[in-house]
Amino acid sequence: MTDIRLVEYDPFWPEDFAARRRVIAGLLAPLIADIQHVGSTAVPGLAAKPKIDIDAVLQSEGDIPVALESAATAGYHFHGDPYGNGLWTLTMSGAPYGTRLYICGPDNHAHQARILFRDYLRRHTGVARQYELLKRKLIIQARGNWDIYASGKSEFIAGVLRRAQNEKPRCFQRGLFEAK
Repeated sequence: MTDIRLVEYDPFWPEDFAARRRVIAGLLAPLIADIQHVGSTAVPGLAAKPKIDIDAVLQSEGDIPVALESAATAGYHFHGDPYGNGLWTLTMSGAPYGTRLYICGPDNHAHQARILFRDYLRRHTGVARQYELLKRKLIIQARGNWDIYASGKSEFIAGVLRRAQNEKPRCFQRGLFEAK
């Protein structure tokens, strides 16, 4: 088991993401529809694992094999679709922060939930602080067990997603428009 650790928020993370975004866009062009900074490093002030999480949404589900091959050729380590949610996971080591790249097709529900969660934490700093405190507590309880750490966050994340969904304007709740 590897240690689970958090680092304090680094104000360089948005700039770091922007640089990685440019590289990923070049690597996966013309397959890319959108590239988003997700995870705790995307929330100002929030402590995070020392990896920049990035979702790369492709134009088509059929482009996934080509995108995965391109990323692997560029040095990303492939981890498959570990949660069976269509987020194909790749990592690359780096100093001071690594990259965790998730590749998915359009309209991926897991990606949409990650954006909803990120945006809610950005708007509600008190909730973001509660999330950070929970993560710190879970690190101690999990003792390096990633399954315990991840499952310990599930209820909190689900609650935030419910609140975030209820906060959306009615036209979005009924699915009349796509939230961007």
